[in-house]
Amino acid sequence: QVQLIESGGGLVQTGGSLRLSCAPSGRTFNTMGWFRQAPGKEREFVAAIRWVGSITYYADSIRGRFTISRDNAKNTVYLQMNSLKPEDTAVYYCAAKRLVPDLPRDAREYDYWGQGTQVTVSS
Repeated sequence: QVQLIESGGGLVQTGGSLRLSCAPSGRTFNTMGWFRQAPGKEREFVAAIRWVGSITYYADSIRGRFTISRDNAKNTVYLQMNSLKPEDTAVYYCAAKRLVPDLPRDAREYDYWGQGTQVTVSS
């Protein structure tokens, strides 16, 4: 059974940094992504990375502040979040796609999801 194990969320002040980690158990995936959902809002795309070639995709709202990366040896994907803002407060979800996605920013493309980790940015 595939599980996506997330860690790294927490409470941070505006301008601070956090690093999220996601380690899938059982197999590797073509594409891994991060999505987030704030209270009362729809789940939105944050970033994604293709395992082969490390092609990355970012949402405009976080471009230049967040970096997605992966460690092949640890089969882990990271989301480094810098210059955090209160509007970044949300539950962050790791997602995995077995095959090459046509639309890597579309949540419906992904086959597996983590349980979510809370990120809270205080003003």
